[in-house]
Amino acid sequence: MIWAVLGGGVSVLVLSGAVLGAALGLAGFAILHFFAGGATRLGVQAVWNILNEFTLTAVPMFILLGEVLVASGLSQGVYRALAPLFARLPGGLLHTNIAVCAIFGAVSGSSMSVAAAVGSVAYPELKRRGYDRATVVGTLAGGGTLGLLIPPSLSLLIYGALTDTSIGRLFMAGVLPGLMMAAMFMLWILVAALRNPALAPEDANRVPLGAALLGVLRIWPLVVLIVAVLGSLFAGLATPTEAAGVGVAAALVLGVTMGELTLARFGAALLSTARTFGIIAMVFMGAVVLAQSISIMGLPQQLLQGISALGLSRYLLLGVIIAIYLVLGCFFDGLSMMIMTLPIVFPLLTGVGFDPVWLGVVVTLMIEVGMLTPPVGMNLFVLVGITGGEVTLGEAARAAVPFWLALILGVVLLAAFPGIATLLPRAVFG
Repeated sequence: MIWAVLGGGVSVLVLSGAVLGAALGLAGFAILHFFAGGATRLGVQAVWNILNEFTLTAVPMFILLGEVLVASGLSQGVYRALAPLFARLPGGLLHTNIAVCAIFGAVSGSSMSVAAAVGSVAYPELKRRGYDRATVVGTLAGGGTLGLLIPPSLSLLIYGALTDTSIGRLFMAGVLPGLMMAAMFMLWILVAALRNPALAPEDANRVPLGAALLGVLRIWPLVVLIVAVLGSLFAGLATPTEAAGVGVAAALVLGVTMGELTLARFGAALLSTARTFGIIAMVFMGAVVLAQSISIMGLPQQLLQGISALGLSRYLLLGVIIAIYLVLGCFFDGLSMMIMTLPIVFPLLTGVGFDPVWLGVVVTLMIEVGMLTPPVGMNLFVLVGITGGEVTLGEAARAAVPFWLALILGVVLLAAFPGIATLLPRAVFG
């Protein structure tokens, strides 16, 4: 009966057009009221407790950091600095898209912010040079997903806050998988360009290698931000919230002195941050109420007992969860999907022996897959908007398929070689 209320209640509320956070919260309150003796106050207490956690305040700070980077236009200088270096490879500036997205991911933490910041610079430039427009959008959509994996990551931050997992370990765990995915993306671009040179015309005015390497030094503003944020965090000098604050302060200074940040643009960044965090917070609160009801009723334990009775291996169970994420990615944005599913997925998979830090990276990869999955693939929508309709959603989705497949392959590699995610956290934190 309780499973019917859980599944049916959430489904009916979501299909009714209710806000996702409200749908999750109302389903949780219904379970607490009808099956837990009217203990709805426990849901309210859970929300109060989680919103009082100091770690959670890092979320709006990292969102603001990404918005300030977009508003200041620092992406233009970084792109122009790296373009001559990667233009020498088959695929040319398509590689630059991935490299700049990876660098911006190391200071932003938001997939859409990375896609927007780099896309607004890269698309007009590559269109002017005769690159295939859909391919450009596909590489930007794929590269933008790196913002959710390479630390600091909003996904890993929220995962850690919801599951009480070390944020430092999670951030460290995202480094090697993030670099691995960037390398896989660039390998695909190399193969595709060799097979079809028309995708990326050769640059007739190549810069000498020495000058190209010297030009890379111009990305120092982003290096300063990376050191300010990740350096202070990994050195143990700052908490995630304090590191985010340092990053915002550094971004403001660099945005004013090196970029195009004005008071009006900063005000727009603050407003956009408030909107984005308001949406996340609403879903977050609903998920906390639902998680409290699920925990009180012992539903994860019931699932574990049922799985034990069926004799499913833990990797088969992981495969089922991945399939569910693939379906949900068609209907929900990534962070909402993660917050909604973690109350069941986390205790279920850690209960059968999966490492919680490793699981955070796998869930983040599945969120990235959702960012490229229509009809709700947010990266696709952002970039189609940047093209002004010159590339349709269908064309963008088809161009992003290789990166979608690469992310799935990344999950398979993590399952086969979990050390890709766990090696650095164990080496640094023991």
